[in-house]
Amino acid sequence: MVAGRPDPEPGPGEVAVSVTAAPITPLDLLCASGASYFGVPSTPYVPGVQGVGVLTRPTPTHLAGTPVWFATTAGMRPGDGSMADRAVVAPEDLVVLPPGADHTLVAALGLSAVAAWMCLTATGRLAPGETVLVLGAGGVVGQAALQLARVAGAGHVVACARSDAALERALRLGADRVVRLEEGDDAGSLARRLGEAAGPVDLVIDPVCGIPAAAALRTLRQGGRLVNLGSAAGDEFAVPSAVLRSRSLRVLGYTNNELTADERGEALLTVVAHAMAGHLTVRYERAPLADAADAWTRPGRIVLVP
Repeated sequence: MVAGRPDPEPGPGEVAVSVTAAPITPLDLLCASGASYFGVPSTPYVPGVQGVGVLTRPTPTHLAGTPVWFATTAGMRPGDGSMADRAVVAPEDLVVLPPGADHTLVAALGLSAVAAWMCLTATGRLAPGETVLVLGAGGVVGQAALQLARVAGAGHVVACARSDAALERALRLGADRVVRLEEGDDAGSLARRLGEAAGPVDLVIDPVCGIPAAAALRTLRQGGRLVNLGSAAGDEFAVPSAVLRSRSLRVLGYTNNELTADERGEALLTVVAHAMAGHLTVRYERAPLADAADAWTRPGRIVLVP
């Protein structure tokens, strides 16, 4: 529901932000549903776990009007988030943006692109020339991962997705080969097609889990790594002991919640720099904040703007 509320006043140790862009993310939907491991949120509350805006008042270190990206704990802990004209934020959850950064694109990328970058680099340990397989390439994480894999030095990038549109977009964004996930695929049949397209894989970025992850695991070469950061295709996937042991594979989990504020800020600025250089973009749709109720259930990445 969209409703009028008084502008929030920053308390001790908080800063005020005039919001210019707020994405609707899967985490927002999950938190609002009450089905996340954070439990049922305290209501009423304003959702929005991240956003972009400008400081509305000067701080000891920054002038009013300074552009910032910010994180909130809306839906995870009591308090309001980014889907409003104004927000109050803890200073440690701010990242000052470079001049000229596109606020709506930064909002669309946000923590999804941060996760993609960290899965490739800090967790996945991508080395120059390696082959990367990106599952769920139609989503924001997948779109970002296939572009950032190239930026990080991958020699060969293969994308897997369900729709022709997503696969065509993946090719435009730099994938060398694409594989469509078909209805009725089992791990064996999908693994064969993935192997034909990718050859032996060094690193799998997996935001989907389920059958695609089980198939991708079978494509990994000796010492290969699979990094899981989501469950869009299922909560579990089979890990055959013989495959795991015979190739000394690594199955790794990732969550942005493990990042310190400094790590998150550094990764976010890295992502923004690549976007400003023209190396990174994602498909998203703008929607007026007043239409948030309708936009809430639309597919794809929606960014609310004033």
